[in-house]
Amino acid sequence: MIDVHRLKDWRFDEVVQRYDADDAMRYALALGLGGDPTDARQLRFVNDAPAPPLALPTMAVVLGFPGSWMKDPATGIDFARIVHGEERVVWHRPLPPAGTVRARHRVTRVVDKGPGRGATITYDKTLHDIDDDALLATVTHTTFARGDGGFATAQAPGDAAPPVPVPLPEGAPHDVVDIPTLPQQALLYRLCGDRNPLHADPATARAAGFERPILHGLCTWGMAGHALLARCADSDPARLRSLSARFSAPVFPGETLRLELFRAGAEVRFRVRVPARDRVVLDHGHAVFAGPSNGRTIQERSDDDEETT
Repeated sequence: MIDVHRLKDWRFDEVVQRYDADDAMRYALALGLGGDPTDARQLRFVNDAPAPPLALPTMAVVLGFPGSWMKDPATGIDFARIVHGEERVVWHRPLPPAGTVRARHRVTRVVDKGPGRGATITYDKTLHDIDDDALLATVTHTTFARGDGGFATAQAPGDAAPPVPVPLPEGAPHDVVDIPTLPQQALLYRLCGDRNPLHADPATARAAGFERPILHGLCTWGMAGHALLARCADSDPARLRSLSARFSAPVFPGETLRLELFRAGAEVRFRVRVPARDRVVLDHGHAVFAGPSNGRTIQERSDDDEETT
């Protein structure tokens, strides 16, 4: 059973990781960039000639991985029943195309949803440039522990649930982007560090209740991030300031994703669905881009709508 105090005080070792241009290009290729070999904007991330490649900002999620720490029996977590719930990244400066980073981790929130309802565990990862300790990005990772509700006590009640996300606006999206995935997409993405056999081994996938291996959630998340960057910021990685979304259903490699986005100045709300199955796979998506905002934020627009009803 989860001990809230022990989990909140969990000690992580710092992770130091060196990456180079090949790693940056491998990550971009794993997200499907280069599918159009004449698209100069994509080639900036997957070709190292004549200029060094750029790093996709979403690469921050694969750097400084703390390992499968939730497997440790001392956490009290039923590891076999955890699923990835949400991912959020805030960028403080552009990710260099090559370098060495130091990652620091800490558990920030443990929410008991009640007996039979599971729990959520959130931890932050801060990525720092090792040369000057400058903060590059803050990654917030939320895990849904389906088998772990009912541990809260008066002495250790756990944390309050985070605010409910602002719902997407009603009506037709402002823009729609179809994103193909490759049959071998998960095999490519696992080369970025996540070797979970669920994404590569058919027997493991069947044992987990899937007909075949599923795509990494962070691959879907990263593909959506790149599509947003291309659509909203002319593929300039320095302009993406934050990106978040909830994982709501798995994706099978080879399926086509459909990104539906709603713009409001510097903010974009979005979701991703698989049209062939009519399933939303990423929900409550939110991105913020740098630059002057000529429109109202989503929240301001929602507040105005409430005042007029």
